[in-house]
Amino acid sequence: MKALITRKVGMTTIVSDEGDLLPVTLLSASPNVVTQVKTVDTDGYQAIQLGFETANKLGKAQAGHFAKSKATPKVVKEIRTDEETELELGNQVSADVFVVGDMVDVTGTSKGKGFAGGIKRHNFARGRKTHGGRSYRRPGSIGSMYPQKIFKGKRMAGHMGNEQVTVKNLKVALVDTELNVIGVVGAVPGPRKSVVVVKGAK
Repeated sequence: MKALITRKVGMTTIVSDEGDLLPVTLLSASPNVVTQVKTVDTDGYQAIQLGFETANKLGKAQAGHFAKSKATPKVVKEIRTDEETELELGNQVSADVFVVGDMVDVTGTSKGKGFAGGIKRHNFARGRKTHGGRSYRRPGSIGSMYPQKIFKGKRMAGHMGNEQVTVKNLKVALVDTELNVIGVVGAVPGPRKSVVVVKGAK
């Protein structure tokens, strides 16, 4: 099972072995701790719970949950697995689970843009600015006479960004086990310092 909770550092450029310039997103991958192993017998499905970084203070419920793994993680994520894992409670998972050339799926929270109109949020076209057109950035018609209501999911102005986004099939171009850094070719959702989950691509 290849999975890791990381934190986004930023972007840079590296030169590949073929001499190509690759745009790479750097991810800080300090070791993760296995805080729980879920099985079909006990939980009904297979998954691994990973803890990342160290929290200054934990609540009583969290402290009790993490007592067996002897960890005090700041960020906790659960990753589903298809087959039984060899990892046990308290084991550490570090950047060396990935090698250069691996294909990965990257999940993060996109940048929040606040309230946005239809043009910015959904790439709607603006209205005409001549011949008496007065609705430049309005959404236009949002329904007809029947069924006399607006369907759920209608694309309109509203809150943009700040939602979970997964980018699939990115290539690992750099693995530095000394600095605990992973480099992934391409863009990764979210601002700098945001939490990013890296999983082996299906």
